[in-house]
Amino acid sequence: MIPLVLPPDLLGSPLQEVANILIGSWREGFVQVSGFVGATILLFSLVQFRYDGRITKWLEENERAQPLAGALLGLTPGCGGAIIAMPLYIRGTVSFGTVVAALAATAGDSAFVILALAPEAALYAYGLAFISAILFGYAIDYGGLGVGRVDRLVDRMSRPVTDGGFSTANVAAGGPSIPDYDGPDGDDSEAQCRHGHDRASDLPSYLPDSRLLERVSHVVHVLWWITLAGALVAGVMYLAKGAVEPEWAVTATYDGLFTVSGLLGTTLSFYLYFVGRHYIGRSEAGRVRDSFADLYGTFRHAAMETAMVTVWVIAGYLLYEYGLLLTGVDVQGFAAAAGAMAPIAGAMLGLIPGCAAHIVFAQLYAIEEAIPFSALVANAISQDGDALFPLMAIDMKAAIVATIYTTIPGVITGLLVYYFWPYAQFGFGVL
Repeated sequence: MIPLVLPPDLLGSPLQEVANILIGSWREGFVQVSGFVGATILLFSLVQFRYDGRITKWLEENERAQPLAGALLGLTPGCGGAIIAMPLYIRGTVSFGTVVAALAATAGDSAFVILALAPEAALYAYGLAFISAILFGYAIDYGGLGVGRVDRLVDRMSRPVTDGGFSTANVAAGGPSIPDYDGPDGDDSEAQCRHGHDRASDLPSYLPDSRLLERVSHVVHVLWWITLAGALVAGVMYLAKGAVEPEWAVTATYDGLFTVSGLLGTTLSFYLYFVGRHYIGRSEAGRVRDSFADLYGTFRHAAMETAMVTVWVIAGYLLYEYGLLLTGVDVQGFAAAAGAMAPIAGAMLGLIPGCAAHIVFAQLYAIEEAIPFSALVANAISQDGDALFPLMAIDMKAAIVATIYTTIPGVITGLLVYYFWPYAQFGFGVL
């Protein structure tokens, strides 16, 4: 057993409870979520590496299949698949219905939480999101639904020069919209050569220009993958044992593997996110490569993306647990009293871009069982994850219209699930 180290007079105090929440979240988040996140992101990245950008080429050349293909891209866990469609729309090579289909089908990084902890719920929720995305995408392309003029307006704009699928010119201002984009090969280590500035100018103020930290970051990256492999094994065993919380131990047992890989994995993830990525690869949320220069770059990209998810997962854990500690609010009781407003609220939450709020929402469903299934479905359809950011950077008007048009099927489907689906109650599919 590993007791928390606090002065004796603080044991049993509120500070002890605060420490328990912090260290417990630090251990559990990486094993329960990040192990599965890393494996899935790596798989998707390896597909990109293997096919070398041919996915985007096929999407450009098959116009009638675009909404279906967009929904399939969005269905992949995380934001990578949906991101592919955004710059292609600005180029004028895919339709606005494809954009909406991709955004409606994606559940962003919150999908990893549900897939890991409530796989049966994920099957139904993301299946409904996929069907809604296809229907709504084709309805927009062939029926208009009032957005045809937006599509034609963007098509008439002077199409910007592109680099690997991302715009390098801001339509509104004429300047660089993504000035630190590193090109389609994902070789961040040579970014300063291609962009005409040195690495030091890209470092945040709290980090020095250090070759030592660059070498340390590479070592941490390798160690992170070893730790993730252990966390994945521990996570599978955790689910096989019925999601029973293991003991705190540092031994050659399941309990020890869970504890060590959890604590070490989260710590290394925070290092990679706040320090390492600035030295060995500036991957960030909302970016996916058309291809990768080498296998190491593929693994590096997956590690940086997973580290980002880990930071937000831990933040979500702490936000919720400390929020309950301070307020004592009964979230489940509040959601139950909301009735049909719960799925509407879940859909409205989807208007928030990014994944952070939705990761917390998914945790409320899968970990705390405080959100009804109808609200989960509505949020899964409405939210756009990080995929909306590239579109916002290039064409804010199209981004606003797109996120509104993904909220509509979210509300409709959420309400249908609430009134007609027999499993719309709390905790459906949670292990």
